[in-house]
Amino acid sequence: MNPDLSRPRPAGREEHPLLPPFAERDLPAGRHQFHKERLMAQIHEDLRAADTAARVPAQAAPARVTGSRNPFLRRAVFVPAAAFALAGALAVGFLSYVDRGAADGPGSTVATGPALTTRIGTADPKGAPQLLDRISLASSSTGSGPLAVRADQFIYIGSKSANTYVKTVGDKSTVVSQPLHVRHQWNSPDGTKGWLIEPGNTGPKGVTLDGPDEKGKPRTPYLNAPTYDYLTTLPTDPDVLLRRIYEETKGMGNGPDQEAFTTIGDLLRSSYPPAELTTALYKAAAKIPGVVTVDEAVDAAGRSGVAVARLDEHSGQREEWIFDRQTLTFLGERSVQVQGESGEQGLIKPGTVVYTSAIMTRTVVDRIKELPPTAP
Repeated sequence: MNPDLSRPRPAGREEHPLLPPFAERDLPAGRHQFHKERLMAQIHEDLRAADTAARVPAQAAPARVTGSRNPFLRRAVFVPAAAFALAGALAVGFLSYVDRGAADGPGSTVATGPALTTRIGTADPKGAPQLLDRISLASSSTGSGPLAVRADQFIYIGSKSANTYVKTVGDKSTVVSQPLHVRHQWNSPDGTKGWLIEPGNTGPKGVTLDGPDEKGKPRTPYLNAPTYDYLTTLPTDPDVLLRRIYEETKGMGNGPDQEAFTTIGDLLRSSYPPAELTTALYKAAAKIPGVVTVDEAVDAAGRSGVAVARLDEHSGQREEWIFDRQTLTFLGERSVQVQGESGEQGLIKPGTVVYTSAIMTRTVVDRIKELPPTAP
């Protein structure tokens, strides 16, 4: 289901210049969006700096704005061509968008505000299997699963999200968070047609998600870039499903267990899994070592709930899937720095919300760009 095309890479892990080059392959489904937003933020800062320089006499020019010099942006050089293809397409809409002013006010919604912070919830290493069992039962109950999707329909996902990163102006670096913004995304079941509207990253009318891959070939769905039709082919036996996830994500991310947890989270947040697959994903997650429950977590819409989480020991960030306490409905996801310091100069401290999202509406519509009544 392309995209939410990119989950953030862990903050603060500098790539060593002596390490061998990365193998070119697509990033997991939740990862491209993060790199894309960082790239768009850099473009915005460069444009603003250039505009300032053009309007201010050279002798009175202010200190140079260097933009978001942070490890997320620098790692964009390792993003494969597929990510750049999307970023390039979005950049066209982005430049036009800045010229006209954002729908929610002048300028775009790149990060400029104070960093998002939170209370670090208490983790229970023994509670995950029981909670995930309850969640899987709730997801399989009558009437709670996804709607059936016809070939001529579109899957709509309306969400809210924001990122946090290190921003440098002149010689001063600070941690800033992107203002919360809404994304509207439509995809056909086979993935050949799609549309994205996201303030700050696309123009008011959005950009198409149609077209071939970066090599000009038809896109082939796979686990980290699935279509709805592809999801219907995945095994619904939790053991078989988890084994496949481990096999297909081998060598990716910060270890096999963390990557498996991240992949399942991406599927829960960024796609529209059939009901039986959703149940299987929860049961599979319960089998991943290191998965815990967190007593309190808040999504991007401010909704408080209980979370299923796993700590990435490389970055010190805990990835949290947030569920309604009563209905156990999936609300959203966030990444919180809970151990150590990350980001440029170690500015991202424990308690910082590095990424947050909230699923507001996920449903089926008859036409591309059709907004359901419950759209955010």
